[in-house]
Amino acid sequence: MRIGMGYDIHCLVAGRRLVLGGVEIPYERGLLGHSDADVLTHALCDALLGAAGLGDIGLHFPDTDATWAGIDSLELLRRVNEMIRSDWSVGNIDATVMAEAPKIGPYRDSMCSRLAVNLEMNPDHINIKATTMERLGPVGRGEGIAAQCVVLLRKRDDQSATHIAG
Repeated sequence: MRIGMGYDIHCLVAGRRLVLGGVEIPYERGLLGHSDADVLTHALCDALLGAAGLGDIGLHFPDTDATWAGIDSLELLRRVNEMIRSDWSVGNIDATVMAEAPKIGPYRDSMCSRLAVNLEMNPDHINIKATTMERLGPVGRGEGIAAQCVVLLRKRDDQSATHIAG
């Protein structure tokens, strides 16, 4: 088994869609970035790549490459899944979105479902939480949104040797 951690943060700006966990959320501003700037999915990609020992999202999908401009981050997640799935299966995902607004509670189940479909896993093994930054720092001032994610990967050939309840 291996554990990976990912983190991402992007600025909120007018004129962009707000996408978190592959779900578009109605809001007056969206996240600025080379792709759709989905901080939750980017943090998840980094956690998966890190746990598998494959670097990070910037190594595989650099923002200096026009190929990735405007890309749906779920496509990046599918590509990351392709990189790891022959050797690893995802045990569980625990993620936190940090934002003063908007509230993500109404979208949490949709996010879990979208991420699970793209990782070919059970959505019950994905947990997404949200918190504010108590008005501290750039996220607390409403300038951006951040996310962090922790994943557990299990080696495919070790699946029968160790079973984790849940």
